[in-house]
Amino acid sequence: MEVLASPVKQLAAQHGIAIAQPEKIKSNAEFRSQLQAIGPDAIVVVAYGRIIPQWMIDLPPLGNINLHASPLPKYRGAAPIQWAIANDESVTGVTTMRIDAGLDTGDMLLRREVTIREDDTAATLSARLAETGAELMVETLRGLDGGTIQPQPQDDSQATLAPLLKKEDGLIDFTRNAREIYNRLRGFQPWPGAFTSFRGKTLNVWWARPMQAVSLNPGELRVQDSRMLVGCGEDSALEMLEVQPEGKRRMSGAEFISGYRPKSGERLG
Repeated sequence: MEVLASPVKQLAAQHGIAIAQPEKIKSNAEFRSQLQAIGPDAIVVVAYGRIIPQWMIDLPPLGNINLHASPLPKYRGAAPIQWAIANDESVTGVTTMRIDAGLDTGDMLLRREVTIREDDTAATLSARLAETGAELMVETLRGLDGGTIQPQPQDDSQATLAPLLKKEDGLIDFTRNAREIYNRLRGFQPWPGAFTSFRGKTLNVWWARPMQAVSLNPGELRVQDSRMLVGCGEDSALEMLEVQPEGKRRMSGAEFISGYRPKSGERLG
């Protein structure tokens, strides 16, 4: 419950780099004067989430360079990492691009692919993309400075969107195939997560295993010793491996069975 400086600010302070944190930039005359006085060759923008004003786009000769966490033009928008996992992609990546007036529509500079692992969540994949992206940004700036990069326009016909996540995206729909639910569970961590209800109270699902060829109605439970399966669409099921009842700590499926005594035939959702 404390306000902390971001890692970027902490590192800048350690190295004596000037820091400005304006609440807004579009019509901020003071911040505009600060940037104009610096006269940057390029401006790096990462995870900003707001529209860059035209005056700032036009200021540096090498452009405003954005690092986007997808292989553009796929997954333009606010949540490319989350939706790539949720949509069962096996490969994603990072792209450096010049910012223009559109939403992730500027010319591409460099791109690098990253494999999505079977057990990746948005959190684990984000960490790897950040490392790869930092290296790619340095390479991009050097290439622009040396004149060795040729910007490439995006093919808008191949564009897909990765919209901002909403709380309701985390609500589990057990009529979906278990694999699809599993992918959404991984992609939507840590927020909005994956949740359902049990006996009238919220049940968060932190980890599960998809299974095929299981005959259970969507949402129906089957309890077998220390294992709990829940039916999903297309004759599939999820084995609940880690859950969190409302107001309680996270626990294994076996602990949940021991403490709450769910019975076969009960339902989730």
